[in-house]
Amino acid sequence: MEKFSIICPCCEATLTVDAQTGAILAHEEKAKKLGSFEDLKTNLDRQKELRENIFAQETQAQKDRQRILEEKFQEALKRADTDSDKPFKNPLDLD
Repeated sequence: MEKFSIICPCCEATLTVDAQTGAILAHEEKAKKLGSFEDLKTNLDRQKELRENIFAQETQAQKDRQRILEEKFQEALKRADTDSDKPFKNPLDLD
């Protein structure tokens, strides 16, 4: 009985396969490296800073959003005043 080993390109696990039948005989996962507490703390601090930056950007966007909507509303009011001499035509009445 002949067998060969294949290394998965995604998870880097080792599969032992029977050459004649193609059946998987064994599966060995790659040993995971455990991180230190300092690495975990650094990663958490980086994520916290990223969340704070995103929150600050969204807060600023909400402030600008109110101003932009007000400008659009004022512009629409100006257009409505200039178009007030034309009678309103309902598009559904055109049929």
